Amino acid sequence: MATQTHSDIEDTARTTQTMIRYLAPGDFVTRRYVSQGEEMNTGEYADYEMSIRDGMPIRDHFELDKHGFMLAKSPTKIADFHDKEEVTRVYERETEQAICRLTGADKAVARGWMIRTSLDLSDHIQEKSENYQHSGGVQPPAGEAHIDFNRLTAQKVAEATYKEHFPDGPGFKRFIATSFWRTFSPGPQDVPLAVCDGRSAPEGNEAYNTLFVVDEFPEGDALTAPVEGEDQMIAATIFRYDPQHRWWYFSDMNKDDVLFFKFYDSDESTTWRCPHTAFRDSSFSDAKPRESIEVRSIAFFE
Repeated sequence: MATQTHSDIEDTARTTQTMIRYLAPGDFVTRRYVSQGEEMNTGEYADYEMSIRDGMPIRDHFELDKHGFMLAKSPTKIADFHDKEEVTRVYERETEQAICRLTGADKAVARGWMIRTSLDLSDHIQEKSENYQHSGGVQPPAGEAHIDFNRLTAQKVAEATYKEHFPDGPGFKRFIATSFWRTFSPGPQDVPLAVCDGRSAPEGNEAYNTLFVVDEFPEGDALTAPVEGEDQMIAATIFRYDPQHRWWYFSDMNKDDVLFFKFYDSDESTTWRCPHTAFRDSSFSDAKPRESIEVRSIAFFE
């Protein structure tokens, strides 16, 4: 992991105060249940006041391998991000090409997308459907400091993805699991995404949050009852409060802007991961509802 440091230009950034939700102190069974239009975490969480710096005036300063994130210009052909067929057919291919360009990777594979919005989800969700799939839908903004994968999940997903898409390939020396995040609603957005300089979040103050995709949430003791093989299931990383975390966001993003950040980089000599969370931005009296789309991808270096 790269060591914590920052340049003088970062100290010139405008800051805003907000509350960020972290895992509370204590020992909990930590799971994330997701269903259509809803998400639910077990464990206990607490809100802590944090400063978030606005990186937009110095947008070109940020580097993927140094900070764990960057802001890129990446125009899209998509006119309507609620057109599921077009997003899957066109936007996923756009994303793969852009990721290879931004990282220098030989190959990239999009592994699904999700729209997130601060709007009332009843406008999007008419009724529950069986066999919910956690991709290609509409969810609320993620509300706690997290990374979508842990190390084991990232490694397993990368190996399975390469085997599925490139069965005759030579193999890979490095991979990066990433999020390609774009807002498509007018700015400034009311609930933008904040990213944490990965150098300020060393290992040792986190837990794993196992993902359960369900049609209906379990209740009572069933929420935390033991599940065989849970330690091998897909899991995110969630964080406890640390005043040293350096949070950033990019105010008033437009449709051509992409916030590109790491879930995990197998080259851990770089800044190899980037915590992130949504937050409510009180900086702008004219803030508008956020709609955004994220694409999870794996980039391979052969």
